[in-house]
Amino acid sequence: MRKKRRRNWIIAIVALLIVAAGAIGLIYKRTAKPKTTTVRLGLVGTDSQPVWNNVKARLKKQGINIKYVVFDDYVQPDKALKDGKIDMHSCLTKYYFESYNKSQNAHLVSIGNTVISPLGLYSKKYSSLKDLPDGATIAIPNEPTTLGRGLNMLQSAGLIKVKKSSGIKPSLNDITSNPKNLKFKEVDPATAARALSSVDASIINGNYAVAAKLKPGKDSLYMEPINKKAKPYVNIIAVQEKDKDNPVYKKVVKAYQTEETKKAIQKTYKGAQKAAWDIYGTK
Repeated sequence: MRKKRRRNWIIAIVALLIVAAGAIGLIYKRTAKPKTTTVRLGLVGTDSQPVWNNVKARLKKQGINIKYVVFDDYVQPDKALKDGKIDMHSCLTKYYFESYNKSQNAHLVSIGNTVISPLGLYSKKYSSLKDLPDGATIAIPNEPTTLGRGLNMLQSAGLIKVKKSSGIKPSLNDITSNPKNLKFKEVDPATAARALSSVDASIINGNYAVAAKLKPGKDSLYMEPINKKAKPYVNIIAVQEKDKDNPVYKKVVKAYQTEETKKAIQKTYKGAQKAAWDIYGTK
């Protein structure tokens, strides 16, 4: 009888210990902070941060912390990604990115489309393309890719023609027809908006137009068409090739490509940028 009583006591104590351990585990699970993964995201300038702040807040709930690494030119992000100083970047067009990747054998990949920012032709002197006089001076970004893109935009507007063989990167020497005898003033892309006071019209990147308080849909004489020819100018999220299937990075892309982000893009850029995944697919 005494042995039986002792055995019952042991069973009861073990049961209590099991219950207590379970309760402690439950309390710990409820109070312990979830593990957070930090992703170092490269950006050029700060104009895209309002959009990314929207994405960042939603990712935080999934235990993902976005840490911005801001660069002041478009060369540094690819190099920083290649060297492992950042985990991903979201600031370059597909064309620029692929050109760097190929020339540097960088082994970087795009894992998602973000936005496309159409170029615009703006003027303080004239309100329509037909008002541009003969001999008008046009400010055009001097960065080779954007210069070629600007010339193709002017061709789509019917103002000039360029050699077909020049593809998406024509130069001023590739102009074959210029009926208005337009003159071109090459400027740094960041100063194209400021050049408006000294030229008849200026070709301006979307982000710089917004920074200059211009409303692309309202103030531009002409906007670059968003079609198949514009696909190389889609901005992308890029990572190292070895990280292309990283589940955390996939969550970042998924959180970006949402209706919430689309609304943030519209609110921030007023039409200067558009959600690219709706137009060209997710990647």
